[in-house]
Amino acid sequence: MATIKGRIAALLLVGFCALTPIHAQRSHVQRAPDTEDEFGPVVRAYLGYLRNEQEVVDDRASRREVSATYYRHNSNRIKALRQMAIRLARETHNDYLPELEAVSGTEMSLLFGSNPPEAAQLKAGEVLRKTFRFLGVVRTGEVFYLFARLDPYEQAEQAEKESAVRRP
Repeated sequence: MATIKGRIAALLLVGFCALTPIHAQRSHVQRAPDTEDEFGPVVRAYLGYLRNEQEVVDDRASRREVSATYYRHNSNRIKALRQMAIRLARETHNDYLPELEAVSGTEMSLLFGSNPPEAAQLKAGEVLRKTFRFLGVVRTGEVFYLFARLDPYEQAEQAEKESAVRRP
């Protein structure tokens, strides 16, 4: 009896879909803002990596291996990285992402050592120590400063620019 009802329901569903014009279905369907099918394989892979990182943090929290503060902080960092990756991919329309770093104001020394830049003085696009380009601030429950690590070619270009400025 259950299989007959299941078959009837499936036939009704198929019949309904067949009767609904395809253009009407497409015109009313809107893409969710963070769907990954709009991106290429590199960006999708990075977003998958971030999803896996969140699963690791979730798992560690579920086994009570980390504090609630640690969990929130790292979950917020992952959200900030995800937001920036999606923003970059949409703005550039390119299937490429630089190596991204997200740090809170108290973590700046992790990237810049004992003399970190003043967070309030950072300007989007600014290159710091020939190694990082400041991308901007993302707020995900707390404030994160996002940087793109320059690749070796960009670092060489920065060094060349600085030496050209020093020459008389």
